[in-house]
Amino acid sequence: MIKLTKLNGTAIVINAELLETVESTPDTIVTLNTGRKILVRDTIDEVIGKVVEYKTSVSGRLNVVRQVKEEAELT
Repeated sequence: MIKLTKLNGTAIVINAELLETVESTPDTIVTLNTGRKILVRDTIDEVIGKVVEYKTSVSGRLNVVRQVKEEAELT
């Protein structure tokens, strides 16, 4: 999940896995794979950064789970 800010200042949390496109017109429009479009204050680069941060944290957690599983199998 990533936290973005709508144009009216309201925070919104979006499932990063549902992001399909992000475009600037000049407002930033986030389109989900459901077809829903959301206007946000965050720039394209900020949205990309938040998605990368989210994906990195998920990947890191998966690596920890794999490592724990492997260690458990060795004992």
